[in-house]
Amino acid sequence: MLTPPDLSQDAIAQCLADEYGLHAIHAEFLPLGADVNSSAFRVHANNGSTYFLKLRQGDFTPTAVFIPLFLHHEQSIDAVMTALPTTGGQPSAQSLGFDWMLYPFFKGDNGFKRPLSNAQWIALGAALSAVHRADLPDALRAGVPQESYSHHWREGVRRYQRRFINGLAGDDIVRRFLAFWEAHDEEIDTIVYRSEQLASILLEKQLPLVLCHSDIHAGNVLVGDDDRLCIVDWDTLVLAPKERDLMFIGGGVGNVWNQPQEEALFYQGYGPVDIDPVALAYYRYERITRDLLEICDQIFDTSASLEDREEGLRQMENQFLPDDVVAIAHRSYETIT
Repeated sequence: MLTPPDLSQDAIAQCLADEYGLHAIHAEFLPLGADVNSSAFRVHANNGSTYFLKLRQGDFTPTAVFIPLFLHHEQSIDAVMTALPTTGGQPSAQSLGFDWMLYPFFKGDNGFKRPLSNAQWIALGAALSAVHRADLPDALRAGVPQESYSHHWREGVRRYQRRFINGLAGDDIVRRFLAFWEAHDEEIDTIVYRSEQLASILLEKQLPLVLCHSDIHAGNVLVGDDDRLCIVDWDTLVLAPKERDLMFIGGGVGNVWNQPQEEALFYQGYGPVDIDPVALAYYRYERITRDLLEICDQIFDTSASLEDREEGLRQMENQFLPDDVVAIAHRSYETIT
């Protein structure tokens, strides 16, 4: 979220004291990411330490904090960042309408801001391979949703398309959004159609399911000095074919991670693997479809800030740039036709 939630410094400090025994000097809002349900803060505490605070509103599930703990401690995947415990020993807290998760502050940048070194690409491949091979205890596995190739995102985009046929009134952002959509309407139709076509094929294939992060783009990979690397933001865990994660490697989300030499280094760490080209193309198209629906919701949300709505429009425009996600998804599709 690019705009801070309606929480005062005193309210944040009180919750950190009550739940974590932490006495904060200041909580600095960080305008990170496009997820309107999440907010982030850098917390400076009077013990001299700095922390990263994540607040989640809405569809939070406990697996988002318990499974990273299992992966880090039981599976020895050091690259998985885990939340710090509350004074009651829990990995998250609930207060003031939010789920609170506190982490050590990682000194570095995300993969959008800093390219991964060769060693970090190899480490990312090894870490993701270990996640995909992890054997979850039944109690944890039961809390992870399973891939269903749902039509939810595709139908959502089609509902907006039907609304757009008769035209919609709105402010300048809406007018610019509708003009861009109209210019790319045929290509958007193709994206949604191909996503549906490939989903029907995969339903018949019944590929093996593994634990997937499912949102492992460059913004969720933190890189630091000395080749340090951390994978964060486990809110969208799912049991799915491995291609659910692998589509990000070479997929160009945010117009990065689209170079062949990066893929080669990643798979050096990941190890030998047979990639299903239908699944890879599907997940790239489905990601674009999901993003389009979320951006539509954001543009037409009267309660959303101008900053968040402008960011949504910018992201949609960028997806159609040369060698960005749309072009890469089309190339993936061409390999199977």
